[in-house]
Amino acid sequence: MSNHYQNIVVAVDGSKLSDYAFKKAIDVAKRNVGSTLHIIHVIDTSVATSFDMLYDNMVELIRKHGEVLLDGCETQAKDAGIENVEKILTKGVPKQVLSKKLHEHVQHDLIICGATGVNAVEQVFLGSNTEAIVRHAKCDVLVVRTPEE
Repeated sequence: MSNHYQNIVVAVDGSKLSDYAFKKAIDVAKRNVGSTLHIIHVIDTSVATSFDMLYDNMVELIRKHGEVLLDGCETQAKDAGIENVEKILTKGVPKQVLSKKLHEHVQHDLIICGATGVNAVEQVFLGSNTEAIVRHAKCDVLVVRTPEE
């Protein structure tokens, strides 16, 4: 078994935490020459659906934000020397997509994610995205902490 990662996935949402994870993903992809960096953004439908009835264009704005975010990440990765970059824009509940349904979007052997940012009360009721990914992933998971942590 090789310790070389071929398909590295990093989820981005525009937060500082996901930015740290993205930068780490670039470093890991550089060390794993020939690998593909898959950058995924999940449009959170648990929030977005409540907007549907009020503002038809809200979903379009949210989708556009995701595209702009992914395009910016792709540019950063390519500027850093990553040749193989794939963007994935999908919708759903991020925790479910990233922990249980990721294989529907991409074959992967490493998931890189930020340590959770939700507060203790939310963790009790919701569980963190990171915890769900670590628990359910069928591959290695690299959890990135911010420098302050």
